[in-house]
Amino acid sequence: MSTNTSVASHYQGSVADYWNKEANPVNIELGEVDGYFHHHYGIGEPDWSVVEGDPDTARERTTRELHRLETQQAVFLLDHLGAVQPDQRIMDAGCGRGGSCFMAHDRFGCQVDGISISRKQVEFANEQAKEREVEGKVAFHLKNMLGTGFESGCMQAIWNNESTMYVDLHDLFAEHSRLLARGGRYVTITGCYNDVYGLPSRAVSTINAHYICDIHPRSNYFRAMSANRLVPTEVVDMTEMTLPYWRLRAKSPLATGIEQTFIDAYTSGSFQYLLIAADRV
Repeated sequence: MSTNTSVASHYQGSVADYWNKEANPVNIELGEVDGYFHHHYGIGEPDWSVVEGDPDTARERTTRELHRLETQQAVFLLDHLGAVQPDQRIMDAGCGRGGSCFMAHDRFGCQVDGISISRKQVEFANEQAKEREVEGKVAFHLKNMLGTGFESGCMQAIWNNESTMYVDLHDLFAEHSRLLARGGRYVTITGCYNDVYGLPSRAVSTINAHYICDIHPRSNYFRAMSANRLVPTEVVDMTEMTLPYWRLRAKSPLATGIEQTFIDAYTSGSFQYLLIAADRV
């Protein structure tokens, strides 16, 4: 296999290796419900009846419900991208297996680029594009979100969905600002630790260790955006919106063991789940 030139440090190499090896049922089986493979969490009130009834079909019922909640989260993000036109171009920075990119193309009809430092994810997503017969409009690239190589001002919208905790925010927003056209939109959904709480809580530190990431304080997002010509237009605290998802997942056959840590982090006030939308000025 050729060298992964998108990886710029030993840390990024470890992240790429993690996602190249990842084959978690909570990601794979959910995507098999309708062919949209997500790598993010869900929002909304679950149908709790899925954990009741015949235990032989509990896994299927819960899988469909968790996938519905994750799809709702992706829709909520796309709702904040603004009025994207079919002749414009948008980008998912840290695209996973591509589910949100295909949803974006379905909605806007425009060119969508997904980038990841995981070769396995990029290959999987490009195969999906071929199967969907949209490979000319939805493309996935083995690239680093801190330096994509795409031309300046070429993107109308860019989003990060639970991927900002793997990079330095100033470096990330500098690249996004370079890529976005004037008046373009940036959106992130992210977990961040609450500055009011103080330093990262034990639960936040456990999440960092589990996913090999570095969760940022809330304040760093706004500081780094301000330094890179990104002006927030909307901030939504989604913490209460995502807690029911985690409580359902904790009861599901697809639980990975990290669920109670997320619940503890959110309910303690040390961890928040935010959407931040910003305009490039």
